[in-house]
Amino acid sequence: MKEFWSSLASLLGVLAFCQSILHAVFPPELRFAVLKLFKRLFNCSSYCYFDITEIDGVNTNELYNAVQLYLSSSASITGSRLSLTRALNSSSTTFGLSNNDSLHVVTQRQSQTFSWRPLPEEKRGFTLRIKKGDKHLILNSYLDYITEKANDIRRKNQERFLYTNSRGGSLDSRGHPWESVPFKHPSTFDTLAMDPTTKKEIMDDLRDFSNGQTFYQKTGRAWKRGYLLYGPPGTGKSSMIAAMANFLGYDVYDLELTEVHTNSELRKLLMKTSSKSIIVIEDIDCSINLGNRKKSNSGGRQGYDGTPHEMRGGGGAGAGEDGVNSITLSGLLNFTDGLWSCCGSERIFVFTTNHIEKLDPALLRSGRMDMHIFMSYCTFPALKILLQNYLGFSEPDLGLQIMEEIEAVIDKAQMTPADISEVLIKNRRHKDKALSELLEALRNMAERRKKENWRSAREKNSTEVEEEEQEKRALENPKQGCDEEFEESCKKEEEDDEEKLN
Repeated sequence: MKEFWSSLASLLGVLAFCQSILHAVFPPELRFAVLKLFKRLFNCSSYCYFDITEIDGVNTNELYNAVQLYLSSSASITGSRLSLTRALNSSSTTFGLSNNDSLHVVTQRQSQTFSWRPLPEEKRGFTLRIKKGDKHLILNSYLDYITEKANDIRRKNQERFLYTNSRGGSLDSRGHPWESVPFKHPSTFDTLAMDPTTKKEIMDDLRDFSNGQTFYQKTGRAWKRGYLLYGPPGTGKSSMIAAMANFLGYDVYDLELTEVHTNSELRKLLMKTSSKSIIVIEDIDCSINLGNRKKSNSGGRQGYDGTPHEMRGGGGAGAGEDGVNSITLSGLLNFTDGLWSCCGSERIFVFTTNHIEKLDPALLRSGRMDMHIFMSYCTFPALKILLQNYLGFSEPDLGLQIMEEIEAVIDKAQMTPADISEVLIKNRRHKDKALSELLEALRNMAERRKKENWRSAREKNSTEVEEEEQEKRALENPKQGCDEEFEESCKKEEEDDEEKLN
């Protein structure tokens, strides 16, 4: 036994001597390279691991937040203990993996499986395990996909706002010219009463715009789009705007032009709007004087683009004094399609009007108002949507005879969706009564429209007959006609002279 301990002591001494020689002869870098080579030769694992921590040195790791949101949206998380969070201004609760949870397969992309698990308690983060052969997928596409998915989730979860410009251009406590309230309008394309084919075209156009960043960059166009909603009052123009905002998840900026005094102030408001937003000017024909230049001011000097010189540029000296609105047509055109319209991205401009003929053609051309949407009177397909919304009727539940009678008279009645909705709201507890009263209202309105059309046609014919008689009298007595015209011109000149003297 004594010999054993002496032999062991001698062996340990030799090992210690060899270790000291090894440290003295081989530098640390060489030893690290040899160890790494041995690990590579004898490591048979086919997986590699990526750690994504919350803090990267002193900065917050944005990829960690993206992964957390991405994992919360996955239905594949089946852990027995999940962490629940709800961010400020968020409309939904998200969940994630708690510490020490087991490994979970979250998604399959490009026929590959990616697995995640949280890091130990001392570190806030996640570990991604993949096969070594799939490393190029992580570096090229998968992490970009996670970031895009997280941005979509963040936009959907975030509470959206309805903004309006402050009175007289005043600023709020944060120095912003916009005041806001939470946007809670319930209108969607499912509840919107309009032709389904037109509705699908609008939804497809909005979807293409939202996903068109690469297209707009490739074609050299600003990432914006304009929509003009026109039609009689009560046809759902405001509801259409709300449906567009809910469909895309955008904020809404309701611009009140009567509170904007100069073109410069209009540009500042545009600069303070955020991306992914809808900028709305309702009843633009009533907001400021932007009438059709072809119907007024046909004389006078014009610019190279047909814009009168007095309407071009800013308001000049004294513009906006004493609260006078000096916004010009040129300023509004630059707002929608000029260089300043490119100071953000993914913006939609929506103008509404009841009288499209009153607007200047320069405001309506493509590039400013790209898509013109006519909000018509209620049609039969739109009526079916209203019956589903207010009475819960689906098409098989409706009586064939009464629906045929309604279909025969609805186009002649020319009732707006708002008028029909009011009839249905009053009788929503008695569905059969609602249909009978709706049919009666449509018949009465159709009869009224018939009388109005007959009266207008009669007045038009009488006017034409009277004009023809005047022309005949002028041809028969040309001298008398000339004398009458001369007397009228003399009277007009005398009235003008009196006004100048006064």
